[in-house]
Amino acid sequence: MFHLSDFLIYCFVTAYTPGANNLLSMSNAVRLGIRRSYRFNLGILAGFVIVMTVCMVFSTTLFTLLPKFKFVMQILGAAYMLYLAWKVWKSSVDPSADPSKEASFLSGMILQFANPKIYIYAVTAMTLYILPVYHSAGALIGFTILLALVGASGSFVWALCGSVFCKYLSRHTKGVNIVMALLLIYCAGSLFL
Repeated sequence: MFHLSDFLIYCFVTAYTPGANNLLSMSNAVRLGIRRSYRFNLGILAGFVIVMTVCMVFSTTLFTLLPKFKFVMQILGAAYMLYLAWKVWKSSVDPSADPSKEASFLSGMILQFANPKIYIYAVTAMTLYILPVYHSAGALIGFTILLALVGASGSFVWALCGSVFCKYLSRHTKGVNIVMALLLIYCAGSLFL
């Protein structure tokens, strides 16, 4: 039986809690503004669509192999998140930052392939909620698109919050960066809990 409310709660909680996408989207919007960070968020959406598609196609295989790869994914994901925490901690608000070096579509898309949160999000949603009930190609494609849209929507919302609170956040750059870096460190550590 498909529990739509449980599925949607899981999707939204996962999409809107702090993670690499959301924290970097907010950081980019604070430093560069919403318009200059928009390409990064579109890249996140494109990466989400690709990763969700791959996970849907291979979810059964991944689910059986996941215990073997889980520790490797955890180590790589935690190391990447710690690297991101370092970058956020060292970053500053610079309105004249070169948008070609940061917040690009490609960097947002590539981030998805190294983001263990979305793999866990996809595999969990698919194996617990979708695949036990739905098997048609149309339903699987529909759920793939839904998962990608809901998942990527979190980064757009966090970017909007970063843009709205930009003046406040820019006055407290060091403190905000420390908090965001600590949240990334927490995300890295929580992979092992």
